[in-house]
Amino acid sequence: MAEADDASASPNLGSRIVVTWAELTVVGLAGGILGTTVGGPPALVVYFATTLLSVGILLYNVNVLAQRSIDARLGADG
Repeated sequence: MAEADDASASPNLGSRIVVTWAELTVVGLAGGILGTTVGGPPALVVYFATTLLSVGILLYNVNVLAQRSIDARLGADG
């Protein structure tokens, strides 16, 4: 049981990169489609929202990766 906990707590850089890439792709495509559809000044708001959401996705995924790394190190020490 402890091995399963260690495996789930270990940082998986490769899978986190794939998840981040997929999330950014979906947000970027949706923002591009919505911005093109709306056009004009509202497209700028869509652009800013897409950029803000992209930064949020990056920060969230870096946070998850760092937290898993910290948990794995603390679990190995304790």
